[in-house]
Amino acid sequence: QVQLVESGGGLVQAGGSLRLSCAASGRTFSNYAMGWLRQAPGKEREFVAAISRSGSSTRYADSVKSRFTISRDNAKNTVYLQMDALKPEDTAVYYCAARDSVLSLHKYEYDYWGQGTQVTVSS
Repeated sequence: QVQLVESGGGLVQAGGSLRLSCAASGRTFSNYAMGWLRQAPGKEREFVAAISRSGSSTRYADSVKSRFTISRDNAKNTVYLQMDALKPEDTAVYYCAARDSVLSLHKYEYDYWGQGTQVTVSS
């Protein structure tokens, strides 16, 4: 089992920045590819970004490419999502997820999930 706890969400104005963190515990963190996904009200959960077990490979949704950066610190068992140039359409609950395999862009391929953190971007 892997336990994931997100933090860093909040209210920010359009154009602003936030940094989300996800602390993992329970198993060897470096064995897991990590992802960030989000769910806006009335919408399905969608992929945002993913990072490989070593951190050498990353993938992004087209909607956040060049604005968001995913990174990880395996010594601290933590994955981050730096979000810049935020837009109102980025408003959602952001979830951290872990996968005991290579990174994935597909929400159904993640094995463990955090409880989510709310990000609200005002116009």
